[in-house]
Amino acid sequence: MPLPKFRYHPDPLATGSIKPSTAVCDCCGEARGFEYTASFYTRQKPKPILCPWCIESGDAARKYDGAFSDDYPLQDLAPEIVQEVCQRTPGYNSWQQEVWQSHCNDACEFLGDAELEELRALAGDDLAAQLKRSGMKDQHWTSLVAKYQKGGSPAVYKFACRHCRTVIYPIDFS
Repeated sequence: MPLPKFRYHPDPLATGSIKPSTAVCDCCGEARGFEYTASFYTRQKPKPILCPWCIESGDAARKYDGAFSDDYPLQDLAPEIVQEVCQRTPGYNSWQQEVWQSHCNDACEFLGDAELEELRALAGDDLAAQLKRSGMKDQHWTSLVAKYQKGGSPAVYKFACRHCRTVIYPIDFS
């Protein structure tokens, strides 16, 4: 059975937010071959085992009165976009709390950890925009990139605008 399609998280297997598993989903009671592995904000203890289908339908968020991402960073977007990202889209693992990015009045696609090669290749206007968004100086960016390891600390995530394809690289320090 193919995984559901998530508009704002197109490949949750590649990002590690969903993994193959024989576990039974606490929400639907079925073992569907996959398990969610990232953040889920709920009072439910222990954190429920969830399948991608219960995330996509919104059943998991409703049943456990939970969210997969914080809505605060998206507060300027249309409520239906915020609801889709926070209640029907797999979140991602981060050192601090995740901050879902937006651009062109829409939430961006989460594409996982940035690749070192793409960070090294940032230059000109793209680098200037990244430095402005992150509040970093050139020398701090150069130092970060020199030490960067995918999956390490600090983490650099990759988001892409669904409309203009602008790439945003938020930085997350442990």
